[in-house]
Amino acid sequence: MRTQLEKIVFGGRFLLLPMYLGLILALAVYTIRFTVQTGSMLMHALTLTDTQILVAVLHLLDIIMVSHLIVMIMIGGYVLFIRSAFDDEPPATTKLPKLKWLGHIDPGALKVKMSMSILGVSSIHLLEAFVNADNEPADHLTKLIVVHIVFVVSTMAIAWVNRFAFHDEK
Repeated sequence: MRTQLEKIVFGGRFLLLPMYLGLILALAVYTIRFTVQTGSMLMHALTLTDTQILVAVLHLLDIIMVSHLIVMIMIGGYVLFIRSAFDDEPPATTKLPKLKWLGHIDPGALKVKMSMSILGVSSIHLLEAFVNADNEPADHLTKLIVVHIVFVVSTMAIAWVNRFAFHDEK
């Protein structure tokens, strides 16, 4: 009875698979968005001011950072939570590409990487707001700074906890 219950509980992780496949669709949307925004920037390159070009590039960087976050969660989560179920199967004739960071990933490291990526996205939004500071109300800038500081402190706390949890295991 206990082993059947454990099989059901551990099999529940396969419910994550459609979510990871959905992240592929989200990544496709970001790819389309990146392509459209790059094309628009190129078409208007001669009429845009330096500030407008900087803001457009910051938008592209934002898309890239969010895309990195999606890939990190998609691949890291899949490897951590689903792939182990397929380890018993014989290897396929085609090998998947080896990503260096996958060999060192654990749930704590994935959280740190996600936090750092979110911090990068927040940094880009903050920089964009300061580039357009003349058009932004002061209370909006203050809120962005506070949120960014919360992300910095949260990321540092997650990294600190992960570091000491990792050292305790050894």
